[in-house]
Amino acid sequence: MNAKIFSKDFTLVVIGQIISLFGNAVIRFALPLYLLNDTGSSALFGTVTACAFIPAIVLSPIGGIIADRVNKRNIMVILDFFTAAVILTFSVLLGRINLVLLMTVTLMVLYGIAGAYQPSVQASVPALVNPEHFMEANSVINIISSFASLLGPVLGGIFYSAYGLKPILWVCMVCFVLSAVMEIFIQMPFVRRESGGGVWATVKEDFAESVRFIRKEKPVIGKGLIAVCGINLFLSSMIVVGLPYIVTEVLPLEAAVANKLYGFAQGALAAGGLAGGIGAGLFAKRLAVQKSGNLIIVAAGCVFPMGIALMLFSSGWVNYMVITICCFGIMVCSTVFTVQIMSFVQAETPQSLIGKVIAVMIAFSMCAQPLGNALYGVLFEVCEGFEFAVILFAGVVSLAIAVSIRKIFKSLVPNMRQEG
Repeated sequence: MNAKIFSKDFTLVVIGQIISLFGNAVIRFALPLYLLNDTGSSALFGTVTACAFIPAIVLSPIGGIIADRVNKRNIMVILDFFTAAVILTFSVLLGRINLVLLMTVTLMVLYGIAGAYQPSVQASVPALVNPEHFMEANSVINIISSFASLLGPVLGGIFYSAYGLKPILWVCMVCFVLSAVMEIFIQMPFVRRESGGGVWATVKEDFAESVRFIRKEKPVIGKGLIAVCGINLFLSSMIVVGLPYIVTEVLPLEAAVANKLYGFAQGALAAGGLAGGIGAGLFAKRLAVQKSGNLIIVAAGCVFPMGIALMLFSSGWVNYMVITICCFGIMVCSTVFTVQIMSFVQAETPQSLIGKVIAVMIAFSMCAQPLGNALYGVLFEVCEGFEFAVILFAGVVSLAIAVSIRKIFKSLVPNMRQEG
């Protein structure tokens, strides 16, 4: 990794992300698992996680608009402090009001914060890093995210099984407070943009501007987004809902063991993201965006061994190992794909639009997630005893969408500014 990208301020962003994302990974692991253990219902689990995505979709474009008009450092600091306050409120109310209601509201708020937070982080890369190092910088951000997601579920699974939910909540609160304090010292270049109208007029104008850029000036981004929405609907949602349900409720494993193994499976997903992020950074100059669609084809192909193993083998451990290995492969491919596409967008988008465009991309790519989570929650419950059929269905549809993604990016003319 090139040392030139690690300025003092970018390093502070990275350290703040390590702490914040670790807390984020732990809390996102522990809360849904607590709900699933308490209810045992995949349909309820899918519905609650679906609701959680809605605020993220709504707030991502707003977060991007704010990121282009407000100092990005201030956004990160405020949202980290606010996240700590949300977790504190949840811990106080736990056991005092209805669990499903409390869990739904809390997850919706946390995902909404994340939706507004991530555009600021992604948009800070061009402000702190030279264009020739965009791929490496995005790789670093993805590596940090994956590393935190690797440790978070693994440690969360161990401590959740041993001590329950409350200690985990306190650890996460500390993580977000430390991250916010760290980010206070970041010096982020910022030029205030004048607004010609009120808040809603500005939001409408900025949103329309970013959508127009994606549709008219860079239509390949719009086409790719539609295809990625399909992948989120049929592949990502199946992993989000299916992995915890199958490991903790379907496979013949003891409850305490299953919770730990689910943490390790989530760790395998994160390890795949970590490996993909490292690979994208090491081979940044050799990765052509025109070939990025091949990665999604490989990711879709990794779904089939999971369904076949579940259909053929009764051993919980055999199925667990196959599922974990396949999830690792899926994350390696999808992470490299994400780094490539994000670097392409950052290189091709004017500075004044980066935050908004990234936010619109995040929002649109997540649009299918709530529907997918709810769909697979119902499918897994309806197809009880035939969960392999649901997984194979996800693989077939995802593979068809992946082929269309390859066609979209294969025709792309290599005109990224860092390549010129």
